[in-house]
Amino acid sequence: MNYFEFYNLPISFQLDAEALRRQFLKLSKKYHPDFYTLESEEKQEEILALSTLNNEAYKLLKDQEKRIKYVLELKGLLGKEIKTNLPQSFLLEMMDINERVMDLQFDYDASIHQAIQTEVEEKEKELLEQVQPIFDTYNDATATPQQLEQIRDYYLQNRYLKRLKENMQKLV
Repeated sequence: MNYFEFYNLPISFQLDAEALRRQFLKLSKKYHPDFYTLESEEKQEEILALSTLNNEAYKLLKDQEKRIKYVLELKGLLGKEIKTNLPQSFLLEMMDINERVMDLQFDYDASIHQAIQTEVEEKEKELLEQVQPIFDTYNDATATPQQLEQIRDYYLQNRYLKRLKENMQKLV
């Protein structure tokens, strides 16, 4: 059973946060270990496992980045055995930015740092705008492989940009 099934929600990249929260609270009450103290040890272990599953599911599904990764893993597009390459065009764009970041390591300039930061944030925004229509209309039953590949590319590129921003923060 995946986390979406556990919460009786459709597989989606976007979730109604309040509906998710309501399901979490409902299951938190249903599987709270304190209500099963007089049950058998086996039943208590089962309830503890369900309570843990509820907490893990909520933690993952409420975070959009983790949720995107999870859906892509469910669809077999991400995982340890799956080769995931960034698009070549994206890597070419990033080469210039990475060179400028390397230059900052040797000769820090706050204005250049800010310019790169702005450029990276614009790229993040651009990437999201490209996939937002897919997120908004996603239907798991009718999603095409191309749509899922676009989302995978978005996820990988966005993750790359986040790491780049983290590395830039270390320069300050």
